[in-house]
Amino acid sequence: MTILIACLSTGKDTWGHVGKLINEENWDKVFLVTNSFGKEKFTAKKEIDFIVVDIDKPLEELKNEVYSQLKSKIRPSETEMALNLYSGSGKEHMVILSSLLKLGLGIRLIAVTNKGIEEV
Repeated sequence: MTILIACLSTGKDTWGHVGKLINEENWDKVFLVTNSFGKEKFTAKKEIDFIVVDIDKPLEELKNEVYSQLKSKIRPSETEMALNLYSGSGKEHMVILSSLLKLGLGIRLIAVTNKGIEEV
């Protein structure tokens, strides 16, 4: 199966998009990169592992934070990642991508479309 990693941040209707993505597919694990507000307020029907960050930190510090949290939670045998960057800023997206690549993980970009969940 596949692990979902998604950014959960700002943007009109992006939380609904991420919620649909989580609830409409059978994921082995779900990781959401978000801030403390997102962790406190976001709900889904499935178990979520939050990667909580402070987006106001410098880029390098933020990248190290995301990388170390993901590294401690993803086993080496778990290599199939579905990535959704519908929510959030370019800074957040760069940090997530950098962390996944540094971990040596392959990714598939996915999104909710009119046809359901599809690879982009």
